[in-house]
Amino acid sequence: MAETDYTAEIAQLRSTLSNIEQVSDMEQIKADITRLEAEASAPDLWDDPEAAQKVTSKLSHRQTELERVAKLEQRIDDMEVMVELAAEEDDDSAREDVAQELEALRKTMSDLEIVTLLSGEYDERDAVITIRAGAGGVDAADFAEILMRMYLRWAEQRGWTTKVMDTAYAEEAGLKSATFEVKAPYAFGTLSVEAGTHRLVRISPFDNQGRRQTSFAAVEVIPLIESDDSVEIPEGELKIDVYRSSGPGGQSVNTTDSAVRMTHIPTGIVVSMQNEKSQIQNRAAALRVMQSRLLLVRKAEQDAKKKEMAGDVKASWGDQMRSYVLNPYQMVKDLRTNHEEGNPSSVFDGAIDGFIDAGIRWRAGARHSED
Repeated sequence: MAETDYTAEIAQLRSTLSNIEQVSDMEQIKADITRLEAEASAPDLWDDPEAAQKVTSKLSHRQTELERVAKLEQRIDDMEVMVELAAEEDDDSAREDVAQELEALRKTMSDLEIVTLLSGEYDERDAVITIRAGAGGVDAADFAEILMRMYLRWAEQRGWTTKVMDTAYAEEAGLKSATFEVKAPYAFGTLSVEAGTHRLVRISPFDNQGRRQTSFAAVEVIPLIESDDSVEIPEGELKIDVYRSSGPGGQSVNTTDSAVRMTHIPTGIVVSMQNEKSQIQNRAAALRVMQSRLLLVRKAEQDAKKKEMAGDVKASWGDQMRSYVLNPYQMVKDLRTNHEEGNPSSVFDGAIDGFIDAGIRWRAGARHSED
């Protein structure tokens, strides 16, 4: 086996890190930290808890970005010393430590490169995900619930905060639709590559003849609206209905009309919310999601050339972006990137980083080719 040229490997790591620093604009990050630290030290900061939370969250994220790069620089320096010591002492154990650290640094650098590709206008935002059952009857409803659990588990494994905003249960099993928030820096940019039509092929657990069934679910991802986005909706353009929220199988959960269904009359966009405790809270949550969807509509109108709006799911049932096959073989494959995994159970349990990373790189490549 050829011996690794660690001098060349270290040089490559330094070059990659330099490119990351350029793309990330480290001077701007430092300027942002200075500004946010000043805002965070203001005596009246917590007079507005929501605004204060945004300031402290952005400050923490920027500090993490700066610290992550500084730690990588230090790790590369330390590895250079490890290489020299291993050579001087002719120590196989030390060489093994160097090889392991090299592999770990490559992985960390690759993860950081992914973050630098999240440069879209709304990529830094929190995300709102809506999953809808498509063709396939009860299997599709069950598939929608499986996908919701997959994304919630993935977010949990990352330590990201989630909040289920609305669930519409199907009669026999699963979900007609579900909407939930994912709160974390770059949640939208990261998850927006998951938007599209997903296909499941399996032996149906709901078919007493044990036949193979193909079912579909649509995933929509939109950025969460912020107060300074100024998406004004005239009151006359909204139709608001209230009703009692329900649980699985139509079971009544509320004894009051607290659930809200909001329709934007000009576009036909419909948003339903039922998981807050009061009608006022559900109405406010529905309005935020409605504004988020209209923000994407407005953006698309302003820039017709940008056809890839992650929240604008137009995939037809014959145009799925990912297939989950459980029978006659076991495989999950993304049809855009060709990334695949041979363990669907692990994928459904939240192991989707490989698909997301490949999707982000694929999207960046597609955008670059259009420029």
